[in-house]
Amino acid sequence: MVGWRRLAAGVVGVACAAALVLVVVLATAAGGSNGGYTVRAIFDDAGNLIPGENVKIDGVKVGTVSSVTPTPEAKAAVVFSIENPGFQDFRDDASCEIRPQSLIGEKYVDCLPTQPRVEGTPLPPPLQKIAGGREGAGQYLLPVKNTSSPVDVDLLGDIQRLPERERFTIILNELGAGLAGRGSDLNEVIKRANPALRELDRVLEILANENHVLAKLAVDSDQALAPLARVRGRVADFITQANTVAQAGAATRGSLARNLALFPPFLEQLGPALERVQRFAEQTTPAFTNLEVAAPGIDKAFTSLPAFGKSNEKFFENLGQTAKVSGPALTGVRPLLKRLETLGKAAVPFSNNFSELFESLQKTGGLERIMDFIFLGTGSANGYDSLGHFLRAEGVANACLTYTIAPGTVGCRRKLFNNKAGASSSAASASSAADAPGLGTTSVLMSRTLAVLKGATPAQALSEYPGPTTTTSGEAPAPGLAGGGAAAAAPVGGSTSGTTYYSPASEGSEAGGLLLNYLLGNE
Repeated sequence: MVGWRRLAAGVVGVACAAALVLVVVLATAAGGSNGGYTVRAIFDDAGNLIPGENVKIDGVKVGTVSSVTPTPEAKAAVVFSIENPGFQDFRDDASCEIRPQSLIGEKYVDCLPTQPRVEGTPLPPPLQKIAGGREGAGQYLLPVKNTSSPVDVDLLGDIQRLPERERFTIILNELGAGLAGRGSDLNEVIKRANPALRELDRVLEILANENHVLAKLAVDSDQALAPLARVRGRVADFITQANTVAQAGAATRGSLARNLALFPPFLEQLGPALERVQRFAEQTTPAFTNLEVAAPGIDKAFTSLPAFGKSNEKFFENLGQTAKVSGPALTGVRPLLKRLETLGKAAVPFSNNFSELFESLQKTGGLERIMDFIFLGTGSANGYDSLGHFLRAEGVANACLTYTIAPGTVGCRRKLFNNKAGASSSAASASSAADAPGLGTTSVLMSRTLAVLKGATPAQALSEYPGPTTTTSGEAPAPGLAGGGAAAAAPVGGSTSGTTYYSPASEGSEAGGLLLNYLLGNE
């Protein structure tokens, strides 16, 4: 019992000494700020922390302590400046802790600008600035609930040097002197002294706020575990197999780590690929729908394909035999093809000129003019009336084509028109010839024809122009113009045109037959 008293007295003595040192330090510390992002953090205890010490975030120095001063609430106000721009954004859930920096009792401030959270969660509001007229105006205030001051290891080591009775005495004495009448403060100090207890308190608070959800979770989990309890054998086997898989994964953890490292890039490339697959599926859906409709026909085609292939065997055999026969012939055609190639090369200029000719005829309307000439020329030489076609003109293709009154060459005894009158011509014929223009150069047959064309009757034409119709001696007289005899039948349309003949029936129709024979080309 005496030993415990001595130990308590020793603890109390150490606590008193620490409190005395703290009062001296706080009384002699100076305040101030040297610019930057200035934070005023309130601690329960800032023993052995002096201005100029480092302020770190995750082990990186971001600033220095400017001042350590006491507060009216018996706390320590530590003012420090954050000089690194990347860390000048303390949030409402920021935390700071005084930690030992070396074995000789040197300290530093370890801070966290904000607590870790799930990505996408909105950030808490920033720290509030101290209003004007108050101590530390313009500085960002970090309250005491966000700070902690753990007991240093060297203090515990100092106690351990004393005998056990004195240790307990010191502890009791110091605790009694320092905590007398401060039960609420002791409660807060204990909660803030250990970060694990503080976090546990937050967890319990969250659980207390979600007690209804937890109760429902317990009920739902009981309902979810009931089916698993019915197949607990399978669940046990799953756990066993999972253990085997885990052992295999541990044996190949290097490859597994490599796969896990490559998995995010794979997912990044998989997303666009799946989008393209989705677009492809959307575009091919109509095609596969139609393919489903056509599937019976396709199935029937493939079913009939073997029989079709069997029937084609004979065809391909005959084709092979034909190829054997036609092969030498096709080989023999090669010289001809070479000659045709030479001919084609030589015909290129002619083909170009011929193409230009036809192109020019097409552009200038030459083809239409040629067709007009053929059509109009045919119409001018070939007439048509109630009796049928008749020739208006006849081309003569011989040596006597040129019009002449007297024979111009030896051997040309034929003239286009006869200018001789018959021996039995009378004075009336001469006077009629004088009245008719060109009678001296017109044959009797032509004169009669012209008279009929002018309106005379055939009888008037015969009486007005008597005489034979022969043009030269030795030629046969024209039908109907011989002296009083019946006219010999002549082929209609010329002496060589066919077997259809026209024979005038009487004297009165002889002149009409002559006109018809002339128009049909018999004279």
